[in-house]
Amino acid sequence: MSFHHRMMLQRYGLGCTTSLYSEVLFDPIFTPIFTAVLGSGGFAIGATTITYASIASAIATTAISIGLQALLAQAPKPPKPEDGRAPLNQAIPFRVYTVGRTRVAGARMMWEAKGSNLYSVQAIAGHRIKSFNRFYLNDDEVTVVDNVVTPLTTGGRYGAGSANVRLYTRLGANPETPYTELVSALGADGIWTNDHRGDGQASLAMRAHNADAQDQQTAFPYGAPSPSVEIDGAYCWDFRDPAQDPADQGTWTWTRNSAVICAWHLCFNEFGFGLDYQKALLPVIHFWKEEADICDEDVPLAGGGTEKRYQCNGWDTTENGPKSGLNAILATCDGHLVARGDGARILTVGKFRESRTATLTDADIVGHQVQYDVLFEDECNRLVPKFTYPATNYTSCDTDFFEDTAAQLSAGRVLTQEGSYEWCHQWRQARRLGKRDWLRLRQKVKGNLDIRLSGINAVYARWVRLETPNRLPRLDGKLLENRRSVLALTKGGFSMDFVEQPDGIDDWNPATEEGQQPPVPPAVNASNIPTPVINLIQAKANGGSVYIRVVIIDPEDGSFTPVVRYRVADADGLGTPGAWVEQQNPSAEPSGGYIDLSTGSVPVDQVLDVQAAFIASNRRYSNWSVTETVTSTADPTPATALTSFTLTGSGPRLGNASFAFSTGNDGHVKTVKVYRVASGVTFDPDTATLAGTRAVGPSGSYNFTDGDTTRSNILLNPNFDSDTIWTKGTGWTISGGSLNKASGASSVASQAATIQSGGKARIQYTVAAYTAGLVRARIATGAVSSNDGADRTAAGTYRETITASANRDTFAFAGNSAAVASIDDVILFEETALCAPQGTWDYYALPVNGSDIAGPVSGPVPVTIV
Repeated sequence: MSFHHRMMLQRYGLGCTTSLYSEVLFDPIFTPIFTAVLGSGGFAIGATTITYASIASAIATTAISIGLQALLAQAPKPPKPEDGRAPLNQAIPFRVYTVGRTRVAGARMMWEAKGSNLYSVQAIAGHRIKSFNRFYLNDDEVTVVDNVVTPLTTGGRYGAGSANVRLYTRLGANPETPYTELVSALGADGIWTNDHRGDGQASLAMRAHNADAQDQQTAFPYGAPSPSVEIDGAYCWDFRDPAQDPADQGTWTWTRNSAVICAWHLCFNEFGFGLDYQKALLPVIHFWKEEADICDEDVPLAGGGTEKRYQCNGWDTTENGPKSGLNAILATCDGHLVARGDGARILTVGKFRESRTATLTDADIVGHQVQYDVLFEDECNRLVPKFTYPATNYTSCDTDFFEDTAAQLSAGRVLTQEGSYEWCHQWRQARRLGKRDWLRLRQKVKGNLDIRLSGINAVYARWVRLETPNRLPRLDGKLLENRRSVLALTKGGFSMDFVEQPDGIDDWNPATEEGQQPPVPPAVNASNIPTPVINLIQAKANGGSVYIRVVIIDPEDGSFTPVVRYRVADADGLGTPGAWVEQQNPSAEPSGGYIDLSTGSVPVDQVLDVQAAFIASNRRYSNWSVTETVTSTADPTPATALTSFTLTGSGPRLGNASFAFSTGNDGHVKTVKVYRVASGVTFDPDTATLAGTRAVGPSGSYNFTDGDTTRSNILLNPNFDSDTIWTKGTGWTISGGSLNKASGASSVASQAATIQSGGKARIQYTVAAYTAGLVRARIATGAVSSNDGADRTAAGTYRETITASANRDTFAFAGNSAAVASIDDVILFEETALCAPQGTWDYYALPVNGSDIAGPVSGPVPVTIV
């Protein structure tokens, strides 16, 4: 196709475009407006030229590599979870990064024997991490107390005779603390000195002391111990929390939220894509918040309780490119990620919303290729979801598969494919993800569309609705899923691969679709006691207190006593967990293959870590189970809506706004939070300014004031009711209830008013009539010096704040020689720290129960504050 022909097609596409209207008003994606097509191979967007190459590279990344698709496309993948059991042994090992909770051994940095001791140091992660949770030597989980491996569950291993093993950890602070014991033993030889701190590097050190000859085989049956650990990995910027600063990692939090982790990997992970968050995230941050909230939605479980919709846990090395980790993250949330030409990234997780849907019409499509059935070689009648199972010490595991037996009989064989969700650690989540891929696989209608530039909005959308009665009448009104879009100028603009959106892809019935928990082989510890497997954990509210229900799989051995322990995950507000509290359940009886356990009352409205173990008749403990996390919500019922929320008093409102509100007959409501946002801005409690909180009760009436109620107008005769008080310069007069300026001379009208040095004078006045020239407000010290407000050149009411650079004793209006205007209704007062900010605001009220669960919001109530 000639260049001239391509230009004709592009111009025709622009002529049909619907995106030339205001993007702010009509386009939820804020697609860049292409205002010109240049023969040099680029689009001019305002003053910036974006080349075809940059757009092509951006749109090419719209291909989503999730689960099954990542496997089929042979996309780069992180290491297998089993690889986390042994450290990497390389001269220059690749660095490791971790997210969520996972087991990893890292890379060996030092391995040295001296005398009867073996010393080693392993780089666990190339960044700061939250915590070390569990420790393993070879495949034995061990208990570490004051850095010493205790024989509590090892049966003599690593502690027989004179043998002992010590483990030391560093979380990756910068600067970090040297390992004192290693420096003492190896520093003189220059092997490991105080300079070997590992700043910003989470690490694990070991000192293993030999046993006597007769005990060596008992103490170290597998030879030299090889450590690995379960850790809570990287801190991430949760953009929903206004207390977190993207430029200050000290404010970040540990998370398993797939969307938050995806943003971290794109912008903040040293080993990720290194994008500028101000370009990649901030222009579309409201989209990212929506996706993170969806990931945190509670999904009901068949046995009771809930779990988060999409969580992410895993690790990767720099041997793989950043796309490897991105594929794994997207696989945990059925994610769809697109890159706009301006650098912004838009994530859409697996939950259909009409707001993420674009429309393609006959005029937008120049070509198509549609298949209405699947070739035999592409048929799949069984899908096996695979995930990483912490209960089997972090190995790959299958969940119950999805299959079509009728299709198997028709094909004469089972045609199996696997869905790979290796950074998913919850088997129920793997089942939900597997169902989504299974329904797409079974969908018959698939194909490709060639789209003009007029359909650019659809390129960035995950879902596309067709209005094609002429070109594709069989698909008219159908909903398609955009699987991959690329720039294709020879085909008119863009090429989109699609699959018809399956019906019921978001439906989930845990009772029938959750399946069975994958079996856990009865691996025992060195004391020959199996480790419990938790099936379900649930916080149960009971009259203001909370207990934890824990359901474990029956070990089919009545001699074991099950025990549950819990701790507050963040006891000091700095991420340090509290002490473990144990509770035995000797009378618990199995039922239906499970044992139902419970704790006593636990601290309410706290995030708790919970584990289970078995105690044998000889009082020995099994290994503790995988740590589960639960929030001990005392009151899960949201407060009901307020019966009223109104503005009280009358204007003008000098540095404050007062409200009255009433609660309904609701025993759950405990407080009401009043928020302030700029006028017209969508309310989001995570970003809105909290003006204050009131303790409330049911069926009550309350008042609330935001700001300082002591402020008053310090001007006399502010409405110009008489020709008094004001000192009028040439051309200034008071008549008809206003201050008037005539042309002819630059002059001022003033009166005495004190504003202290550094004080802020808040001013409001109305230019009732305007003909010509400039007028402005001023605070001054006599006629010596002044601080001026903005020039006014039109009628209207104006508010401004002027900061006094010295003590001021005069307030004035200044007009130039051409000024012809009338001024009325003047307000002046000095701002205090308690004053509500000047401007036009919307106020909202949010009723909250005792567990900080919010009810329906009331508002907006618009307020103008001087």
